[in-house]
Amino acid sequence: MTISVGDRLPEAKFFTMGPEGPQPKTTSEVFSGRKIALFAVPGAYTPTCHQKHMPGFLQRLDEIKGKGVDAICCTAVNDVFVMSQWGKDTGADGKVELLADGGAEFAKATGLDIDLTDFGLGVRSKRYAMLVDDGVVKILNIDEAPPEHDKSSAETMCSMIGNTI
Repeated sequence: MTISVGDRLPEAKFFTMGPEGPQPKTTSEVFSGRKIALFAVPGAYTPTCHQKHMPGFLQRLDEIKGKGVDAICCTAVNDVFVMSQWGKDTGADGKVELLADGGAEFAKATGLDIDLTDFGLGVRSKRYAMLVDDGVVKILNIDEAPPEHDKSSAETMCSMIGNTI
């Protein structure tokens, strides 16, 4: 069952790159007591994710934070090493918190997983964006197919955040 607006995020474990290597972080550690704009991509370095989705959030970073959002996070079903390098390559390092969901634990727990095995990608995350306030989903925009990114774009999120916070 897919998570909905008003639902609390389920507990899951992500990995982030810390100064001493990969560090686990739980859903509670990431989202408790904060307003987070979270967007998910099917895969780091994939064309739409790399050329459109991440750049859109970087371009609107100040605008989103100016609307009362504490942080912007991005999750993908990639390992922490790929996510860390992707952050460096896109300029997101230090600006967007990258949450590696290597085993698709969070994607599956939220019902936002998608099987892209026929395309050689395995189980991944659907492309979406959500606003989370202290662990509760306030906005959820899910794109129907991975190449699409209109519903989950930074532009769409910006237009909706002002109406929610």
